[in-house]
Amino acid sequence: MLAEIITIGDEILIGQIVDTNSVFIAKELNKIGVSVYQITSIQDDKAHILKALSDAESRVDVIILTGGLGPTKDDITKHTLCKYFNDELVQNKDVLKHVEDIFKKHLLKPISQVNINQSLVPSKAKVLHNENGTAPGMWIKSNGKVFVSLPGVPFEMKALITDKVVPKIIKEFDRPFILHKTIVTYGIGESALAERIEDWEENLPESLKLAYLPSLGSVRLRLSTIGKSREIVESVISEESKKLYAIIKDVIVGEEDDESIEEVVAKLLTQKGKTLSTAESFTGGMIAERITGIPGASLYFKGSVVSYATETKINVLKVPEEVVDAYSVVSAQVAEAMAVNVRKLLKTDFSIATTGNAGPSKGDSNKEVGTVFIAIATPKNVISVKYMMGVHRKRVVQKSVNKAFEMLRKEILNF
Repeated sequence: MLAEIITIGDEILIGQIVDTNSVFIAKELNKIGVSVYQITSIQDDKAHILKALSDAESRVDVIILTGGLGPTKDDITKHTLCKYFNDELVQNKDVLKHVEDIFKKHLLKPISQVNINQSLVPSKAKVLHNENGTAPGMWIKSNGKVFVSLPGVPFEMKALITDKVVPKIIKEFDRPFILHKTIVTYGIGESALAERIEDWEENLPESLKLAYLPSLGSVRLRLSTIGKSREIVESVISEESKKLYAIIKDVIVGEEDDESIEEVVAKLLTQKGKTLSTAESFTGGMIAERITGIPGASLYFKGSVVSYATETKINVLKVPEEVVDAYSVVSAQVAEAMAVNVRKLLKTDFSIATTGNAGPSKGDSNKEVGTVFIAIATPKNVISVKYMMGVHRKRVVQKSVNKAFEMLRKEILNF
Protein backbone atom coordinates (compact mmCIF):
# COMPACT_ATOMS: atom_id res chain seq x y z
CA MET A 1 0.00 0.00 0.00
CA LEU A 2 1.44 3.35 -1.08
CA ALA A 3 1.01 6.93 0.07
CA GLU A 4 2.23 10.31 -1.07
CA ILE A 5 2.74 13.39 1.09
CA ILE A 6 2.24 16.84 -0.41
CA THR A 7 3.28 19.89 1.61
CA ILE A 8 1.84 23.19 0.46
CA GLY A 9 3.50 26.52 1.16
CA ASP A 10 5.92 28.96 -0.40
CA GLU A 11 7.67 29.26 2.98
CA ILE A 12 9.08 25.74 2.55
CA LEU A 13 10.34 26.40 -0.97
CA ILE A 14 12.17 29.60 -0.05
CA GLY A 15 13.83 27.95 2.93
CA GLN A 16 12.00 30.00 5.53
CA ILE A 17 10.91 26.88 7.42
CA VAL A 18 12.00 23.24 7.42
CA ASP A 19 9.43 20.61 6.45
CA THR A 20 9.25 18.49 9.60
CA ASN A 21 5.63 17.52 8.94
CA SER A 22 6.54 15.03 6.21
CA VAL A 23 9.05 13.30 8.48
CA PHE A 24 6.42 12.76 11.16
CA ILE A 25 3.72 11.62 8.75
CA ALA A 26 6.06 9.19 6.97
CA LYS A 27 7.08 7.58 10.27
CA GLU A 28 3.49 7.17 11.42
CA LEU A 29 2.37 5.70 8.09
CA ASN A 30 5.30 3.30 8.04
CA LYS A 31 4.32 1.96 11.46
CA ILE A 32 1.00 0.74 10.07
CA GLY A 33 2.35 -0.81 6.86
CA VAL A 34 1.88 2.14 4.49
CA SER A 35 4.94 2.86 2.36
CA VAL A 36 5.56 6.47 1.34
CA TYR A 37 6.24 6.51 -2.39
CA GLN A 38 7.04 10.20 -2.68
CA ILE A 39 7.16 13.46 -0.73
CA THR A 40 6.48 16.65 -2.69
CA SER A 41 6.66 20.31 -1.65
CA ILE A 42 4.72 22.71 -3.83
CA GLN A 43 3.74 26.36 -4.09
CA ASP A 44 0.53 27.75 -2.62
CA ASP A 45 -0.83 27.92 -6.16
CA LYS A 46 -4.05 26.41 -7.52
CA ALA A 47 -2.58 25.05 -10.76
CA HIS A 48 0.39 23.55 -8.94
CA ILE A 49 -1.85 21.87 -6.35
CA LEU A 50 -4.16 20.45 -9.03
CA LYS A 51 -1.21 18.99 -10.94
CA ALA A 52 0.26 17.47 -7.75
CA LEU A 53 -3.08 15.87 -6.85
CA SER A 54 -3.50 14.38 -10.32
CA ASP A 55 0.04 12.99 -10.39
CA ALA A 56 -0.27 11.49 -6.91
CA GLU A 57 -3.65 9.90 -7.63
CA SER A 58 -2.13 8.06 -10.59
CA ARG A 59 0.45 6.23 -8.47
CA VAL A 60 -0.62 5.84 -4.82
CA ASP A 61 -3.58 4.82 -2.64
CA VAL A 62 -3.49 7.61 -0.05
CA ILE A 63 -2.61 11.27 -0.65
CA ILE A 64 -1.98 13.45 2.41
CA LEU A 65 -1.74 17.22 2.04
CA THR A 66 -0.61 19.63 4.74
CA GLY A 67 -0.82 23.42 4.63
CA GLY A 68 -2.99 26.05 3.01
CA LEU A 69 -5.91 25.77 5.46
CA GLY A 70 -5.63 28.95 7.51
CA PRO A 71 -8.02 31.90 7.69
CA THR A 72 -6.14 34.12 5.24
CA LYS A 73 -6.97 34.64 1.59
CA ASP A 74 -3.76 33.03 0.36
CA ASP A 75 -4.75 29.66 1.89
CA ILE A 76 -6.48 28.09 -1.10
CA THR A 77 -6.39 24.35 -0.48
CA LYS A 78 -10.13 23.95 0.21
CA HIS A 79 -11.08 25.87 -2.93
CA THR A 80 -8.65 23.82 -4.99
CA LEU A 81 -10.05 20.56 -3.64
CA CYS A 82 -13.53 21.70 -4.75
CA LYS A 83 -12.16 22.37 -8.22
CA TYR A 84 -10.46 18.96 -8.33
CA PHE A 85 -13.52 17.00 -7.20
CA ASN A 86 -16.10 19.19 -8.95
CA ASP A 87 -17.49 20.09 -5.57
CA GLU A 88 -18.60 23.13 -3.58
CA LEU A 89 -17.97 24.51 -0.11
CA VAL A 90 -20.68 24.11 2.51
CA GLN A 91 -20.78 25.25 6.09
CA ASN A 92 -20.22 22.56 8.68
CA LYS A 93 -22.15 23.39 11.85
CA ASP A 94 -19.88 21.41 14.13
CA VAL A 95 -16.79 23.20 12.85
CA LEU A 96 -18.49 26.59 13.16
CA LYS A 97 -19.45 25.90 16.76
CA HIS A 98 -15.88 24.81 17.52
CA VAL A 99 -14.47 28.02 16.04
CA GLU A 100 -16.99 30.15 17.94
CA ASP A 101 -16.14 28.35 21.20
CA ILE A 102 -12.42 29.03 20.70
CA PHE A 103 -13.06 32.75 20.22
CA LYS A 104 -15.42 32.90 23.18
CA LYS A 105 -13.30 30.91 25.66
CA HIS A 106 -9.74 31.72 24.67
CA LEU A 107 -9.44 34.72 22.36
CA LEU A 108 -12.05 36.88 24.09
CA LYS A 109 -12.85 38.94 20.99
CA PRO A 110 -15.58 38.92 18.34
CA ILE A 111 -15.24 36.27 15.66
CA SER A 112 -14.37 37.65 12.22
CA GLN A 113 -15.75 36.55 8.87
CA VAL A 114 -12.46 34.99 7.79
CA ASN A 115 -12.59 32.73 10.82
CA ILE A 116 -16.23 31.89 10.21
CA ASN A 117 -15.17 30.85 6.72
CA GLN A 118 -12.98 28.16 8.24
CA SER A 119 -16.18 26.21 8.86
CA LEU A 120 -16.63 25.91 5.08
CA VAL A 121 -15.58 22.50 3.78
CA PRO A 122 -16.09 20.60 0.52
CA SER A 123 -19.47 18.85 0.61
CA LYS A 124 -17.86 15.49 -0.26
CA ALA A 125 -15.39 15.69 2.63
CA LYS A 126 -15.67 13.99 5.99
CA VAL A 127 -14.52 16.43 8.64
CA LEU A 128 -11.67 15.40 10.94
CA HIS A 129 -12.19 17.41 14.12
CA ASN A 130 -9.18 19.56 15.01
CA GLU A 131 -9.26 20.00 18.77
CA ASN A 132 -6.13 22.18 18.74
CA GLY A 133 -7.03 24.77 16.10
CA THR A 134 -9.72 26.32 13.94
CA ALA A 135 -8.91 24.64 10.60
CA PRO A 136 -10.50 21.17 10.34
CA GLY A 137 -8.89 18.19 8.71
CA MET A 138 -10.72 16.67 5.73
CA TRP A 139 -11.02 13.11 4.38
CA ILE A 140 -12.26 12.63 0.82
CA LYS A 141 -12.63 9.24 -0.86
CA SER A 142 -12.79 9.14 -4.65
CA ASN A 143 -12.31 6.31 -7.15
CA GLY A 144 -10.94 4.04 -4.43
CA LYS A 145 -8.30 6.61 -3.44
CA VAL A 146 -8.20 8.61 -0.21
CA PHE A 147 -7.28 12.29 -0.05
CA VAL A 148 -6.56 13.76 3.38
CA SER A 149 -6.05 17.49 3.89
CA LEU A 150 -4.56 18.71 7.16
CA PRO A 151 -3.48 22.07 8.61
CA GLY A 152 0.23 22.77 8.35
CA VAL A 153 0.73 23.77 11.99
CA PRO A 154 2.82 20.84 13.31
CA PHE A 155 1.05 20.58 16.68
CA GLU A 156 -2.36 20.41 15.02
CA MET A 157 -1.24 18.11 12.21
CA LYS A 158 0.40 15.58 14.55
CA ALA A 159 -2.71 15.23 16.70
CA LEU A 160 -4.90 14.71 13.64
CA ILE A 161 -2.56 12.10 12.17
CA THR A 162 -2.32 10.18 15.44
CA ASP A 163 -5.93 10.43 16.60
CA LYS A 164 -7.91 10.57 13.36
CA VAL A 165 -6.04 9.65 10.18
CA VAL A 166 -4.06 6.59 11.27
CA PRO A 167 -7.04 4.87 12.98
CA LYS A 168 -9.19 5.54 9.90
CA ILE A 169 -6.59 4.08 7.51
CA ILE A 170 -6.26 1.00 9.74
CA LYS A 171 -10.04 0.54 9.69
CA GLU A 172 -10.52 0.98 5.96
CA PHE A 173 -7.47 -0.72 4.39
CA ASP A 174 -5.79 -4.12 4.53
CA ARG A 175 -2.08 -3.45 4.95
CA PRO A 176 1.13 -5.49 4.99
CA PHE A 177 3.44 -5.45 7.97
CA ILE A 178 6.61 -3.36 7.67
CA LEU A 179 9.48 -3.71 10.11
CA HIS A 180 12.67 -1.70 10.44
CA LYS A 181 15.54 -2.38 12.80
CA THR A 182 18.36 0.12 13.08
CA ILE A 183 21.69 -0.91 14.57
CA VAL A 184 23.95 1.95 15.66
CA THR A 185 27.74 1.73 15.29
CA TYR A 186 30.45 4.14 16.43
CA GLY A 187 34.14 4.46 15.74
CA ILE A 188 34.19 2.98 12.23
CA GLY A 189 33.73 4.63 8.84
CA GLU A 190 31.13 3.61 6.30
CA SER A 191 33.59 2.04 3.84
CA ALA A 192 35.44 0.09 6.54
CA LEU A 193 32.13 -1.13 7.94
CA ALA A 194 30.92 -2.18 4.50
CA GLU A 195 34.12 -4.15 3.98
CA ARG A 196 33.71 -6.01 7.28
CA ILE A 197 30.12 -7.07 6.57
CA GLU A 198 30.46 -7.61 2.82
CA ASP A 199 29.92 -11.38 2.86
CA TRP A 200 26.95 -11.10 5.22
CA GLU A 201 25.37 -8.37 3.08
CA GLU A 202 25.76 -10.37 -0.14
CA ASN A 203 23.89 -13.29 1.40
CA LEU A 204 20.90 -11.36 2.77
CA PRO A 205 17.45 -12.72 1.84
CA GLU A 206 15.77 -10.93 -1.06
CA SER A 207 13.02 -9.74 1.28
CA LEU A 208 15.50 -7.83 3.44
CA LYS A 209 16.96 -4.44 2.51
CA LEU A 210 20.04 -2.87 4.10
CA ALA A 211 20.71 0.87 4.22
CA TYR A 212 23.84 2.68 5.47
CA LEU A 213 23.04 5.92 7.33
CA PRO A 214 26.34 7.67 8.11
CA SER A 215 26.76 10.73 10.34
CA LEU A 216 29.65 12.30 12.24
CA GLY A 217 31.43 9.46 14.00
CA SER A 218 28.55 7.04 13.54
CA VAL A 219 27.02 4.72 10.98
CA ARG A 220 23.53 3.34 11.43
CA LEU A 221 22.59 0.13 9.64
CA ARG A 222 18.88 -0.06 8.90
CA LEU A 223 17.38 -3.45 8.13
CA SER A 224 13.95 -3.29 6.48
CA THR A 225 11.50 -5.97 5.44
CA ILE A 226 7.84 -6.27 4.54
CA GLY A 227 5.51 -9.25 4.84
CA LYS A 228 2.00 -10.50 5.50
CA SER A 229 2.53 -11.18 9.20
CA ARG A 230 4.49 -9.74 12.09
CA GLU A 231 5.89 -13.17 12.98
CA ILE A 232 7.46 -13.69 9.55
CA VAL A 233 9.20 -10.32 9.32
CA GLU A 234 10.39 -10.42 12.94
CA SER A 235 11.90 -13.86 12.35
CA VAL A 236 13.83 -12.67 9.29
CA ILE A 237 15.13 -9.54 11.04
CA SER A 238 16.09 -11.44 14.20
CA GLU A 239 18.04 -14.14 12.37
CA GLU A 240 20.07 -11.71 10.28
CA SER A 241 20.68 -9.36 13.23
CA LYS A 242 22.28 -12.21 15.20
CA LYS A 243 24.66 -12.87 12.31
CA LEU A 244 25.53 -9.17 12.10
CA TYR A 245 26.22 -8.89 15.84
CA ALA A 246 28.62 -11.80 15.59
CA ILE A 247 30.65 -9.91 13.00
CA ILE A 248 30.75 -6.33 14.37
CA LYS A 249 29.78 -6.56 18.03
CA ASP A 250 32.82 -4.48 19.00
CA VAL A 251 31.50 -1.33 17.25
CA ILE A 252 27.77 -1.69 17.98
CA VAL A 253 26.55 0.71 20.66
CA GLY A 254 22.83 0.10 20.50
CA GLU A 255 19.69 -0.08 18.43
CA GLU A 256 16.83 2.10 17.22
CA ASP A 257 16.94 5.32 15.20
CA ASP A 258 16.59 7.68 18.13
CA GLU A 259 19.26 6.32 20.47
CA SER A 260 22.17 8.75 20.49
CA ILE A 261 25.67 7.97 21.72
CA GLU A 262 25.13 10.16 24.79
CA GLU A 263 21.98 8.19 25.64
CA VAL A 264 24.00 4.97 25.41
CA VAL A 265 26.59 6.46 27.79
CA ALA A 266 23.83 7.70 30.12
CA LYS A 267 22.38 4.20 30.36
CA LEU A 268 25.77 2.70 31.14
CA LEU A 269 26.51 5.26 33.88
CA THR A 270 23.07 4.74 35.40
CA GLN A 271 23.32 0.96 35.31
CA LYS A 272 26.75 0.98 36.93
CA GLY A 273 25.96 3.76 39.39
CA LYS A 274 28.90 5.90 38.23
CA THR A 275 29.30 9.65 37.83
CA LEU A 276 30.78 11.95 35.20
CA SER A 277 32.33 15.40 34.89
CA THR A 278 33.77 17.28 31.91
CA ALA A 279 36.50 19.83 31.26
CA GLU A 280 35.98 21.40 27.84
CA SER A 281 38.10 23.80 25.89
CA PHE A 282 37.35 24.12 22.15
CA THR A 283 34.10 22.13 22.48
CA GLY A 284 32.76 25.00 24.58
CA GLY A 285 30.40 23.03 26.79
CA MET A 286 28.75 21.06 23.98
CA ILE A 287 29.49 17.72 25.66
CA ALA A 288 27.80 18.93 28.83
CA GLU A 289 24.91 20.33 26.83
CA ARG A 290 24.22 16.99 25.19
CA ILE A 291 24.43 15.16 28.52
CA THR A 292 22.08 17.54 30.30
CA GLY A 293 19.62 17.30 27.43
CA ILE A 294 18.78 13.80 28.67
CA PRO A 295 16.12 13.64 31.42
CA GLY A 296 17.58 12.43 34.70
CA ALA A 297 21.13 13.50 33.93
CA SER A 298 21.55 14.85 37.47
CA LEU A 299 21.83 11.26 38.68
CA TYR A 300 25.26 10.84 37.10
CA PHE A 301 26.46 14.20 35.75
CA LYS A 302 28.06 16.47 38.36
CA GLY A 303 29.16 19.42 36.27
CA SER A 304 31.60 20.92 33.81
CA VAL A 305 34.42 23.43 33.62
CA VAL A 306 34.50 25.22 30.28
CA SER A 307 38.16 26.22 30.33
CA TYR A 308 38.25 27.97 26.98
CA ALA A 309 41.19 30.22 27.76
CA THR A 310 44.66 28.99 28.73
CA GLU A 311 44.60 30.92 32.01
CA THR A 312 41.38 29.14 33.01
CA LYS A 313 43.06 25.79 32.51
CA ILE A 314 45.89 26.96 34.74
CA ASN A 315 43.94 28.88 37.39
CA VAL A 316 40.77 26.77 37.70
CA LEU A 317 41.80 23.29 36.58
CA LYS A 318 45.31 23.64 38.05
CA VAL A 319 47.08 22.47 34.89
CA PRO A 320 50.76 23.18 35.68
CA GLU A 321 52.01 26.21 33.76
CA GLU A 322 55.28 24.43 33.03
CA VAL A 323 53.31 21.62 31.31
CA VAL A 324 51.60 24.17 29.08
CA ASP A 325 54.94 25.83 28.30
CA ALA A 326 56.67 22.54 27.57
CA TYR A 327 54.02 20.82 25.45
CA SER A 328 51.61 23.64 24.38
CA VAL A 329 48.02 24.03 25.46
CA VAL A 330 46.93 21.65 22.70
CA SER A 331 48.66 18.47 23.80
CA ALA A 332 48.06 15.07 25.34
CA GLN A 333 49.71 16.20 28.56
CA VAL A 334 47.33 19.15 29.01
CA ALA A 335 44.27 17.09 28.07
CA GLU A 336 45.19 14.44 30.62
CA ALA A 337 45.85 17.01 33.35
CA MET A 338 42.47 18.60 32.64
CA ALA A 339 40.69 15.24 32.87
CA VAL A 340 42.45 14.15 36.07
CA ASN A 341 41.94 17.48 37.81
CA VAL A 342 38.27 18.00 36.92
CA ARG A 343 37.58 14.47 38.14
CA LYS A 344 39.18 15.36 41.46
CA LEU A 345 37.54 18.78 41.60
CA LEU A 346 34.01 17.47 41.08
CA LYS A 347 34.60 14.10 42.78
CA THR A 348 33.36 11.86 39.94
CA ASP A 349 34.19 8.37 38.74
CA PHE A 350 34.85 9.37 35.13
CA SER A 351 35.74 12.58 33.34
CA ILE A 352 36.18 13.84 29.79
CA ALA A 353 38.58 16.58 28.74
CA THR A 354 39.01 18.25 25.35
CA THR A 355 41.65 20.63 24.04
CA GLY A 356 42.38 21.48 20.43
CA ASN A 357 42.46 23.91 17.54
CA ALA A 358 39.05 24.08 15.90
CA GLY A 359 40.08 27.03 13.74
CA PRO A 360 40.09 29.28 11.90
CA SER A 361 43.28 30.48 13.67
CA LYS A 362 45.73 28.51 15.82
CA GLY A 363 44.99 30.42 19.02
CA ASP A 364 47.40 29.82 21.92
CA SER A 365 49.05 26.83 20.26
CA ASN A 366 51.20 26.21 17.22
CA LYS A 367 49.34 22.99 16.39
CA GLU A 368 47.61 22.75 13.03
CA VAL A 369 43.92 23.59 12.78
CA GLY A 370 41.91 20.43 13.31
CA THR A 371 44.33 18.97 15.86
CA VAL A 372 42.48 17.82 18.97
CA PHE A 373 43.28 15.81 22.06
CA ILE A 374 40.58 14.02 24.01
CA ALA A 375 41.30 12.51 27.42
CA ILE A 376 39.27 10.18 29.63
CA ALA A 377 40.09 9.83 33.32
CA THR A 378 38.82 6.80 35.26
CA PRO A 379 39.31 5.54 38.82
CA LYS A 380 42.19 3.46 37.47
CA ASN A 381 44.02 5.62 34.93
CA VAL A 382 43.88 8.37 32.33
CA ILE A 383 44.15 7.97 28.57
CA SER A 384 44.33 10.47 25.74
CA VAL A 385 44.15 10.25 21.96
CA LYS A 386 45.19 12.71 19.28
CA TYR A 387 42.85 13.22 16.32
CA MET A 388 43.03 15.26 13.13
CA MET A 389 39.45 16.39 12.54
CA GLY A 390 39.84 18.53 9.40
CA VAL A 391 39.57 22.29 8.95
CA HIS A 392 35.84 22.98 9.11
CA ARG A 393 35.33 24.49 12.56
CA LYS A 394 31.79 23.27 13.18
CA ARG A 395 32.55 19.74 12.02
CA VAL A 396 35.73 19.62 14.11
CA VAL A 397 33.71 20.35 17.23
CA GLN A 398 30.84 17.98 16.39
CA LYS A 399 33.14 15.11 15.45
CA SER A 400 35.17 15.61 18.60
CA VAL A 401 32.11 15.56 20.84
CA ASN A 402 30.97 12.28 19.28
CA LYS A 403 34.46 10.82 19.58
CA ALA A 404 34.62 11.80 23.26
CA PHE A 405 31.41 9.91 23.98
CA GLU A 406 32.68 6.93 22.03
CA MET A 407 35.93 6.86 24.04
CA LEU A 408 34.04 7.23 27.32
CA ARG A 409 31.73 4.35 26.43
CA LYS A 410 34.68 2.02 25.90
CA GLU A 411 36.24 2.98 29.20
CA ILE A 412 33.00 2.46 31.11
CA LEU A 413 32.58 -0.98 29.54
CA ASN A 414 36.16 -1.88 30.49
CA PHE A 415 35.73 -0.74 34.09
